[in-house]
Amino acid sequence: MLDVSALSGASLKTVSRVVNGAQGVTPGLAEKVRTAIAQLGYRHNQGASSLRSRGQRTSSIGVLLHDVANPFSSAMYRAIEFAARDRGVVTLAGSLDGDPERERHLVMELVERRVDGVILMPSSGDHSYLLDERRTGTQFVFVDRPPAFFDADSVLADNRVGAARATQHLVDVGHRRIAYLGDSVDIVTARERLDGFTAAMSEAKLVPDPQLVVTDVGDPDRASVAMERLLDLADPPSAVLTAQNLVTFGVLHTLRDRRLRHIIAHVGFDDLPLADLLEPGLTVIAQDPTRIGRTAADLLFARIDGDASPTRHVVSDVRLIVRGSGELPGPFAS
Repeated sequence: MLDVSALSGASLKTVSRVVNGAQGVTPGLAEKVRTAIAQLGYRHNQGASSLRSRGQRTSSIGVLLHDVANPFSSAMYRAIEFAARDRGVVTLAGSLDGDPERERHLVMELVERRVDGVILMPSSGDHSYLLDERRTGTQFVFVDRPPAFFDADSVLADNRVGAARATQHLVDVGHRRIAYLGDSVDIVTARERLDGFTAAMSEAKLVPDPQLVVTDVGDPDRASVAMERLLDLADPPSAVLTAQNLVTFGVLHTLRDRRLRHIIAHVGFDDLPLADLLEPGLTVIAQDPTRIGRTAADLLFARIDGDASPTRHVVSDVRLIVRGSGELPGPFAS
């Protein structure tokens, strides 16, 4: 605040008023203070009174995920929370809902509260805005999706391999007309999964029917409607790969309503609670959100503790869990 005062020519008391949103400062002077704040990269420190006794640490971290209510995200968050609890660290969580502006806003909110680090499942395509924040001491680890224009540790699943494995599994049980339903290809994970599907079809000497490849259906309602349309085609698919758990929910509803769950083979990417209790059980490509969360937390705390080793990019294995839906035989079953 002293630096802001010197640069703007305003008194320390005036700077304090502007920072805290108090009245009584002329617009022109307030603008000078805000300009100085921007130039200096100043962030209001709401925990300043406690920092003197904690060596400039707040014993808190932020966890920003796409949707903390999503089963995948919630399992990841719980693993991070347990790891933080073991260290006496508080976690502050938020949902980004795929909104880049919300991402940036919540990151800045956490930085202003002087969290020691942030675990981020990003929504934006440019994270260079974090450079200044890291220079001030905030550490960052990315999960599920890699950073863009910013070098930071990350923990990702092997999306391409997982989708390819699911596709090959459906081919092996006799399917050729395989539908793919996934999220927007603007999302790195969705793009990698589509690439894996396409690669496996090519490896099997098959050309995906463009009518059967549907993206931008990242919620249950849109996925359900899309599956209805595919089933109404003159030559509908005999199998379907759903590349995200919310997409899987929507397709399950449609197949149930059409009484096709025992006819259309189905593999989902991401496991679901109680998936083994369905009839038939849902075959899935399963990530390990608990392992991903724990690994991300370990990386973040290592950086907070001063680890200056080269950036680490951890790729978490996925596995095929066979339960019945993905083994329904296709027209070309041997």
